[in-house]
Amino acid sequence: MKRFKNIIYYADGALSPCPALDRAVTLARTNQARLTVLDVLPRAEPVAGLEARLGIDLDTVLREQRQTQLEKLVAGYQEPDTLIYTQVLTGNGFVELIRSVLRGGHDLVIKAARPPEGVSERLFGSTDMHLLRKCPCPVWIDRPAAATPYRSLLAAVDPATEESTGTAHLVMDLATSLAEREATQVQVLHAWRLYGESMLRSGRGRIPEAEVDLLLEQSRTTHRDQLAALLRGYGMGVDDPNVHLVKGEPAPSILQTAEHCAADLIVMGTLGRSGIPGLIIGNTAEDVLQATRASVLAVKPEGFVSPVPDQEQMP
Repeated sequence: MKRFKNIIYYADGALSPCPALDRAVTLARTNQARLTVLDVLPRAEPVAGLEARLGIDLDTVLREQRQTQLEKLVAGYQEPDTLIYTQVLTGNGFVELIRSVLRGGHDLVIKAARPPEGVSERLFGSTDMHLLRKCPCPVWIDRPAAATPYRSLLAAVDPATEESTGTAHLVMDLATSLAEREATQVQVLHAWRLYGESMLRSGRGRIPEAEVDLLLEQSRTTHRDQLAALLRGYGMGVDDPNVHLVKGEPAPSILQTAEHCAADLIVMGTLGRSGIPGLIIGNTAEDVLQATRASVLAVKPEGFVSPVPDQEQMP
């Protein structure tokens, strides 16, 4: 994963080290990358007369205190050849983080998953989902109990169109590089389907069953060839035991394959073949993110524009 040179670790209120921070530091050292440990505090409720009486700004005091906490958090990781920066901002957490990415040219965000309180079946909280949907650079959200190192990785790819092929290559680049670093094997999944198959088989379209079977086989062959073309660049083939060409809807196929392979991490794109300007996240990614218990490394296609502006809009 040597592509990353300017990484943000989002502390999200943490006071002690965790595996996600370990991964961020290790990746920064391996890549000789800049690492910024960042947190965002909500704006303080105004206290009448405090600033006038004491000559201080409450937001400034809280930022300074959190800055001290972050410096203690990273102290054990600092080495002569590794400089970890710390930064505390004030505002809406995911908004200020994305603005930092836009202003600073950061190429990866890493954070520990923060499940919503009282919703045990979901892994990702509100901030996690906002970042996965809207952050322009790859976002790596690590589940708290993830194995170190990961034991199994799943790359979910869709090389079916020119638009999605670029994302598929990025997914494969990241998954294979990470699998090498973690000394594990990457599992590759491509789910395909024949659009309208159930209606065609209903007989209402007056298409003979044999013709539908032929269309189905032609579709499978096309998807197989597209996947083979993608995999050749990584020394892999469609018949490899770790490659899964699955007929079915994408989201259930990803979730079922991840469970079957006991995947600790899913690497996937968050936009599909929509062609809809302004779409923040595709249905497949949304369904997977709402249901998975695996860590996720999510990437956007080239040219994705975040809906979050890089600076606060004046009224």
